[in-house]
Amino acid sequence: MGFSKDFMWGAATASYQVEGAYNEDGKGLSIWDVATSMDGKVLHKEDGKVACDHYHRYKEDIKLFKELGIKYYRFSISWPRVMPNGTGEVNPKGIQFYSNLVDELLANDITPLVTLFHWDLPYELYLRGAYSNPDFPVWFEEYTKVVVDALSDRVKYWITFNEPQCFIGNGYWFGGHAPFLKIDNRTTLRMIHNYLLAHGKAVKCIREHAKTEPKIGIAPIAPVRIPKSDAPEDIEKAYNESFSLNDMFFSLAIYSDPIVLGKYPDDAYEIFGDDMVEPAPGDMELISQPIDFYGMNIYYSDADLVENGYMDNEYQGVPRTAMGWVIDPRVMYWSPKFVYKRYGLPMLITENGMAVSDVVSLDGKVHDPQRIDYVQRYLREFKRAADEGIPLLGYMYWSAMDNYEWAQGYDMRFGMIHVDYQTQKRTIKDSGYWYRDVISSNGENI
Repeated sequence: MGFSKDFMWGAATASYQVEGAYNEDGKGLSIWDVATSMDGKVLHKEDGKVACDHYHRYKEDIKLFKELGIKYYRFSISWPRVMPNGTGEVNPKGIQFYSNLVDELLANDITPLVTLFHWDLPYELYLRGAYSNPDFPVWFEEYTKVVVDALSDRVKYWITFNEPQCFIGNGYWFGGHAPFLKIDNRTTLRMIHNYLLAHGKAVKCIREHAKTEPKIGIAPIAPVRIPKSDAPEDIEKAYNESFSLNDMFFSLAIYSDPIVLGKYPDDAYEIFGDDMVEPAPGDMELISQPIDFYGMNIYYSDADLVENGYMDNEYQGVPRTAMGWVIDPRVMYWSPKFVYKRYGLPMLITENGMAVSDVVSLDGKVHDPQRIDYVQRYLREFKRAADEGIPLLGYMYWSAMDNYEWAQGYDMRFGMIHVDYQTQKRTIKDSGYWYRDVISSNGENI
């Protein structure tokens, strides 16, 4: 059966990770612009002030995307570039950049996928309480309307939020991402509820104001547990654990069940007790606006810590990426299988990829056989899910080019295009040319 004839082959980036131009043409500050100066929070105290300079070099970059045969490009909008204070004034030069970007993509036969929020919250809204402020859904709706009015005549695919587990769970509860805070469960749960309301308002806004028929989705981190065996009882156990709240605010279900199923997971009330949010009348109806697809960011399988100090998907000598993430391609089979069973939506891999310590070799090329092997193995498992009839829309490799990897700075290279951050020279890696062949064969050569 394989991948469908209209399978969406592409690659992805995010605004703060590639654009640079952090204070040019009227852009406001984001929380990442400010938090990167905090001692001990970001490796080498590196920041995204220049990053890949995509803001000035997007035409050059899009030409490289076309050379790679990329058919779809998933990128995010910088909220403070469009609205410097988060609300109110719209920055015409900021919105013009994204309009020009869309035009350039279309001129090169590349379809844009717009992500409205990929972590770079306007700093001015952070000062007003960010996601804990009950006005956050209204702020996000206002911002969404500005972007939709400007781009929806040419943009069909929309993703409201990328990885709420990271910008809420990691940013505010665990403290590993900007703004590097550690807050209580009660406040975190209210942030999650406001994120869900913001998503619902954004979906309504897009449906009501888009100038072309939209396709709308979300993009959480969506790895699942891998069954210990093919025995029915092991599969059922892995399924149940995949949607449990064992991982607290990194868990999948608390961010997705309300959107797709119209209710919070049952165990949320047992685990969080009086801290749990009591939705107001109409909240769940707003949150569960119908969406068209479910985006999945998948790099590794979900797991629990076991007694020997390893997670239960680890063992001595387990293969890992440069990020330290366990390599287990089976997650690309079981995640679509379990997620489709629970949510019943067509699925798009919105991120999958591998960090490798890439270098430009003496021959001037970047040889990255580990990345080719990784992606091939993961795509084979994804194809296995397609063979079973699970509706898979496409695959967006993360990332199109090396970029700023948040708290890891620039040491981690995920791209199929190498970026020399000293000179901004781009070099297509071996994996990029390999991916071009995968796209041209619609995955038949994997």
